[in-house]
Amino acid sequence: MTNRIRAAVGLAALVLLVAAPAASVRAERIKDVADIKGVRSNPLQGYGLVVGLNGTGDSSVVSQRMMTNLLREAGLVFDPLAVTSKNIAFVTVTAELGPFARAGSTTDVEVAAAGSATNLQGGTLLMTPLKGADGQVYAVAQGPLVLGGFAASGAKSSISQNHATAGRIPSGATVEREELATLVDENGCLMFNLHNPDFSTAEELRAAINALYPASAETVDAGTVRVLVPRSMPRRDLAAMIDRLGALDVKVDTPAIVIINERTGTIVVGQNVGVSTVGISHGNLSIITQEKEGVSQPQPFSRTGTTEKVQRTEITAVEEGGTLHVVPRQVSVSELARALNAMGLTPRDLISIFSALKQAGALQAQLKVM
Repeated sequence: MTNRIRAAVGLAALVLLVAAPAASVRAERIKDVADIKGVRSNPLQGYGLVVGLNGTGDSSVVSQRMMTNLLREAGLVFDPLAVTSKNIAFVTVTAELGPFARAGSTTDVEVAAAGSATNLQGGTLLMTPLKGADGQVYAVAQGPLVLGGFAASGAKSSISQNHATAGRIPSGATVEREELATLVDENGCLMFNLHNPDFSTAEELRAAINALYPASAETVDAGTVRVLVPRSMPRRDLAAMIDRLGALDVKVDTPAIVIINERTGTIVVGQNVGVSTVGISHGNLSIITQEKEGVSQPQPFSRTGTTEKVQRTEITAVEEGGTLHVVPRQVSVSELARALNAMGLTPRDLISIFSALKQAGALQAQLKVM
């Protein structure tokens, strides 16, 4: 059961996410809570040139030299200073090389202006090599850009939506070099790495795997479970084994934690958060300042002085009374949420109360402030 409580004061907003009671912990698939060591993507990066812009590019030294270098490769020699067109733009190009990408397959690329270009709409990326962290070229990207926004301007006004200096090219990079994932290590084992390390979850994962493949899994630490691949298993059956392991259900345990973002007024409360029996009284002190204009006049029949405007400041302090509420120890986050919301608290009030509860030692959870 999931409850979501929302409250708003001015621009502040509260989101109190309540998970189900511990008695009804939801089971998750292993493939959703853990990854196999070695199965990962690799980032690629390159620098290229976008052409075909309608005067919204840049005329920086970098873009000028890149264009003259391309022309030189075609047998045309120009002085970089002679290239003054604003229809080109110097850009950065990034992509992800998948763990099972083969030579000849394609992947999406992201393109972003690196110079003073104001709009990449209608541009085409020229052939750009993409390198990995080892400096080797793994893919080559080129093609027309697709933007998620637009920008247009005139002499006196302009209009824009989203970012017009960043775009993407679907399937815009062709893989030239493979970087295949290593599923089984030198000891013939699969290593499952948990997304959120926890000893309880790791033990649940180990028990579930051993129920399917007896005596094959062991817990290395809170974030890793080692699974021994049977030596008699043909390599062609490895994918089927991984598929069966990934489909197993395990109960995921989460730490007791409260996350507070005071800038946005957001509060996220974990499932296992509890509060010891405590009394809470919270009141607000408001100071209201008003500026009013008045008129100062000289005395009747006075021959000196003039009528002048004067500023007057009125300050009023209003303190709201607070009632002492007793919050008993909670057995679930749902009851904790009901108890706090019954007090009619605002997001800012809740942030202050959670901080005070932690200081008093009554909040049985970690408190993290973003």
